Amino acid sequence: MLSGEEYNPNCDYLKNLRAKTRELLCKFNGESDDKIREEFLNTLIGNIGDKCFITPPFFCDYGRNIEFGDNVYLNANCTVLDCAKVKIGSNTMIGPNVQIYTPVHPLEYRKRNSGLESAKPITIGENCWLGGGCIILPGIKIGNGCVIGAGAVVTKDIPDNAVAVSNPATVIKIIEQ
Repeated sequence: MLSGEEYNPNCDYLKNLRAKTRELLCKFNGESDDKIREEFLNTLIGNIGDKCFITPPFFCDYGRNIEFGDNVYLNANCTVLDCAKVKIGSNTMIGPNVQIYTPVHPLEYRKRNSGLESAKPITIGENCWLGGGCIILPGIKIGNGCVIGAGAVVTKDIPDNAVAVSNPATVIKIIEQ
């Protein structure tokens, strides 16, 4: 799965991992104490930097395939389907209802009906801001210092310091830092 090869998401091993993740997410999402939620987060996320915060509810497939730099913030209702690695750089803010998708389903329906899928990693650079409702598709790399406008659907890589908006996301400006 992590190598980008086809895999069966319904094998017992992956189903058990997702079930354990759902248990942790239920505890995380239902907990009102920030300190206790932080403990769940440290158990859930594969690699997490200092001063990271996720406003519940939060959803992911595995959690272990997510990496946060320092000072990462995710607002409410974010979904990260982490069938491949998802790396989010330090000082990045992610708005509510953002969706980050690594799975790739076959286009040909016979193959899709077999249940096989693959996944492509996603990298979001440091010092980024993703507006509410963005969708980041499999295999995308968003450079450092980027701003992705609310509701944008990112279908292609975004260079450093770019402002990208719309569907599909289009670079409209390069920010002079």
